[in-house]
Amino acid sequence: MRAAVLTGSGGFENIQISDVPDAPAPRAGEVRVAIRAAALNHLDLFVAEGLPGAGREFPHIVGADGAGVVETVGPGVTSVQPGDRVLINPGISDYSCEFCRAGEHSLCINYRLLGEHLPGTMAELVTVPAQNVVRGPNLSPALTWAEAAAFSLVTLTAWRMLVTRAQLKPGETALIWGIGGGVSLTAMRIAKLVGAHVIVTSSDDAKLAAAKQLGADVTLNHRTQKVATEVRALTNKRGVDVVVENVGAATWDDSLRCLRRGGRLVTCGATSGPQVSLDLRRLFWHHWSLLGSTMGNAAEYAEVVRRLGQGELRPVVDHVFPMDRVREAYERLAKGQQLGKVVVEVSS
Repeated sequence: MRAAVLTGSGGFENIQISDVPDAPAPRAGEVRVAIRAAALNHLDLFVAEGLPGAGREFPHIVGADGAGVVETVGPGVTSVQPGDRVLINPGISDYSCEFCRAGEHSLCINYRLLGEHLPGTMAELVTVPAQNVVRGPNLSPALTWAEAAAFSLVTLTAWRMLVTRAQLKPGETALIWGIGGGVSLTAMRIAKLVGAHVIVTSSDDAKLAAAKQLGADVTLNHRTQKVATEVRALTNKRGVDVVVENVGAATWDDSLRCLRRGGRLVTCGATSGPQVSLDLRRLFWHHWSLLGSTMGNAAEYAEVVRRLGQGELRPVVDHVFPMDRVREAYERLAKGQQLGKVVVEVSS
């Protein structure tokens, strides 16, 4: 089969299109999906650079997000059948550990992600547990393959961050950094769905204008404005109820300055670096809650897919590249040029 593979660590320049062995035939409880489109996430950039302790074998098929048509089902699979159009949840659990039995699949002790720990979605075929695929909902107009591929990782991540972990409530105020990225853009839309007041940032005025059209209440250019100062002024020095973080070192201190007493900061990433400082006296004095979050569980995934079926949270696709131009897709993401998801068409 044809696939985009990483031939070594050091950057996306090491990605090439190759013929590789077909994804394995599905065993009991598994399905094999013919991929139509795959979407990029910042995770894919980190994988290309080389994550510490990954111990990856090359060539490695890249891509976490994907959507396609069920080609074959293994014994015992009844939830889908060949020919079904499906979305793929890229978080693979063992479905048997204590956390999985408690319904917390993203805390699974053997949790793995497609494209990071396992062969990814940027290939003509991928084999996954049947629990990790769902039929694409009927929408009008129909969900495109690019939208289907762009949905799962960022929507599940943002839903768990805002709804489950931070428990954002109607009437509260949330600050969301870097609105061009998929998680941030989806987090903004979920926050508005909840009924919150949303402040977003970007260094690009065009992205801020687009965010305003998509529902942002206040937009701040973090390149030309002091975000913490502006947020304090906007909230009468109170601060925001929730800060949504995925930037890390570059924004951490300002995130804390923006947080009200008793506020919650929820983070799922560290694109600018993972090492931050924290004055513990401020933490306990202000009763802050610092919350980590990664992906989500099966119930949360079912809920975001249900919402999609109601016409909510339809992905924003920035650009679609053919697989032969996969490096251009990575470059667009690396330069932060996107507003929404960058997608690669695997097969038409």
